[in-house]
This record gives sequence, C-alpha cells and structure tokens, in this order.
Amino acid sequence: MRTITVMNQKGGVGKTTTSVNLSAGLAARGKRVLVLDLDPQGHASIHLGVEADGNMPTVYDVFAQRKNMQAVRQLVSKNLWLAPSNIDLAAAEMELVDSPVREVILREALKELAQTETYDYVVMDCPPSLGVLTINALTAAKEVFIPVQPHFFALQGLSKLFSTTALVSRRLNRELRVSGIIFCLYETGTRLANDVCDDLGDFLSRSESDTPWADAKLFKTRIRRNIKLAESPSFGQSIFDYAPKCPGAADYLGLVDEVIAMEESVIEPQLVAA
Repeated sequence: MRTITVMNQKGGVGKTTTSVNLSAGLAARGKRVLVLDLDPQGHASIHLGVEADGNMPTVYDVFAQRKNMQAVRQLVSKNLWLAPSNIDLAAAEMELVDSPVREVILREALKELAQTETYDYVVMDCPPSLGVLTINALTAAKEVFIPVQPHFFALQGLSKLFSTTALVSRRLNRELRVSGIIFCLYETGTRLANDVCDDLGDFLSRSESDTPWADAKLFKTRIRRNIKLAESPSFGQSIFDYAPKCPGAADYLGLVDEVIAMEESVIEPQLVAA
C-alpha cells in the first residue's frame, strides 16, 4: 500500500484537484484507492459528489475516536473509496491540543484499517495549512506529493514545506519522503514557467542526500490550465467522468501513469505505532 500526502500550505495551486483526479485515474487503472479528505472545507468530498451532512460519518469521527476508518469510508465509484469531511473537522485542531497522541491518530486508524481492508493507494488531501491535520497526514504517509504553480512565490513556499517534512521525518516518521512535485495551472510556452521548473530542478539536484526531498521526482506531466478542471467539482465528478477527452483528463492520465511507473522503486510504508 502506498500512502501519499498531497500538501501545500498555499491555496489555489491545484491540491484538491490533483488529489481527486489522481485518485480517480488510479482507480480507473484498476487500483484500489482510498481518498482521505482532511480539509474541513470538504472540497475533495464535494468534488466526488459527497456532501457530508450532520448524520454522515466523517473523518472527524476518526479524530474524535468515535468511529474507525472502516465505518467512515464509503464507495463512490468502482475501485474508489472516500473518507469524507465537513466543517466539523475544524474542531479537531482545538480539541486535540492537549492530547498526547494527537500526531498519530490517523496513522493508528490506517494501521487498524489495513488489518481488514486492502488498498493499493491511500491519498490524503490536506488543508492549506501546516496544523495538526497535516501533521497527522505526514505521520501516516510514506510519500509526499507537492502540487505547485510555476510562479516565483511557489519556490519560496517550498522551503517551509520542506522544513516541515524534515521535522516530521526526524521526530515522528523516519520513512517520510517527498517523492513527487507536480506542476499545476501550467501555462505552456511561457518563459516564467520554464524558468521556475529549471530552478526547482537545479535546487533538487544540489540537495544533500540525507534530506527527505533529495530523491523527489519532478513529474514530466504538466497539468495545464483547463476550464473543464475548474468546472468538474460543481458537478461532483472527477475530470474522467465529466470531460474524459479534454486536455485536463489527458494531463492527469499522464500523471497517473508516471505515479504507477514509480511503484517498483517504492518500498512498502511501515505504519508502526509511535
């Protein structure tokens, strides 16, 4: 099972779009995929056609330790499961402040789930912040995918993401690595986009070998700006259901194939107790 955290503390960079469409594409390729919506806004859930009301079990129930992950997750399409979220999850940040196990609740929930359910991928869509929900995702995962928009400020924001990953790697999860960086909202042919990609590649090539991002892959597939990608969430569908022949679907399918091609070099994550 590959456990992947999709994170960026900056909003509007394609994080949820990537989490949903990467997961849907993997499912379409025959992989069993579980999406964890860890954002209190619940955008990944809405994108997959699920609006969690007060009666529906959500990820919040897992953090509140009222339900296990098996009771929360639901099948939304063939090979694709979702653990939904809503605004209730915002309370978890405050409620877990004094909990001695606040950073490992999600890891333990996935460990318990793995005893009864088998998934090829668990994809975690994080909120645009570096709080306890994101720390839980980093503690539970082995891989981190970072969607970035190829702009100058995106490079500056990466330094914070890298330092957070390094901190979690040292203290909570030795297996954690930044394994992929995805360029989203890509404007083909612009000099700025190409320069940012080159600068990031140069930075990674000069990174120390013991850093969690030393072996990060710059995915060759660029997710271009596409209006269909912006429209599909309002219909509660992935891009493959909404507009399977559009450029956005082609881009995400290319990304899916790159992610699957990485499998031979990925060691099974060890979800051990703290």
